[in-house]
This record gives sequence, structure tokens and C-alpha cells, in this order.
Amino acid sequence: MKSHWKVGELAKIAGITIRTLRFYDQIGLFSPSGYSPSGYRLYTEKDISRLQQILSLKELGLSLEQIKAVMAGDQLSLSDIVTIQIDSLKESILMQQKLLHELENVSSRMQRNEPFTVEHFMNIIRTMRMKHEKFFAERKSSMDCHLDRLGEYLDEHPEEPG
Repeated sequence: MKSHWKVGELAKIAGITIRTLRFYDQIGLFSPSGYSPSGYRLYTEKDISRLQQILSLKELGLSLEQIKAVMAGDQLSLSDIVTIQIDSLKESILMQQKLLHELENVSSRMQRNEPFTVEHFMNIIRTMRMKHEKFFAERKSSMDCHLDRLGEYLDEHPEEPG
């Protein structure tokens, strides 16, 4: 049985990208156990188990910061994780119910040949936007973090062409 996997092999096994693994290493969430003489990241069975835990927590809806805290043994208990997932699911259900209600109103108006107002369309758009705002807020936060790191790197290495 193999004892070490390179980053590409692990990415393929886990169904994630090499870029994701490198990012997890950058933020201190998931680092390799070692490096080959050529500088390749090397992961062990223990690393694979840890990655599985991280991916499971991510699937439950935890942010990377929350996952980092859980993996470090801080803050969140199993009960906290379940509560976060319940809250996230309730929020998602509520958004879906609001969207369903708005679409049913539009459908009903269409069946009765009643005109739509701009307000009807705006209600649908607002409801759809609310559903995605959390997703985009998390993505923006992640991008801001990357841009901050890039800025710090460029400040520390002004002589490098860019």
C-alpha cells in the first residue's frame, strides 16, 4: 500500500482541485506532512483522514474559519456544528418558500390574465438575490483575503516583475 501521495494524486482522490489544496495550505487549514526532495507536497493516510473531515465539515455548511477552529479543537462542538447546519437549512428553506410564494403569485396572475407590475418582478428578483447573497458574501470575503495576501506579498517583494 502506498504511504505518500503527491498533491495531484490527493486532489484526484478527494475530487477537489490542486489549487484548493494549495489554498488550504496557505491559510493553515490543511498542510502536507512532508515534502519530497524535489519539493513536491507529500500527504499521508493521516492527512487524507484529516482532509475528509475538512470536506465533511464544509459540506455541512461551515466556513473555512469555523472548520479551522473545529480542526484545532477550538470553539465548536459537534452540537454546535449540527446547530449551524440546522440554522443554515432553515434559512435555505425559508428562502425557497419565499421564492415559491412569489412564483405562485405570478403563475396565478398569469392564469387569470392579470397584468404584472414592475413590483411583482422586483419581488421575484429580490427573493432570488437574497438566496444568493450569502454565497456571494462568502466568496467576496475569500477574494478580499486573497487580495490582501497578494498586496502584502507585493509590498514585501517590490523588486519582482509583476
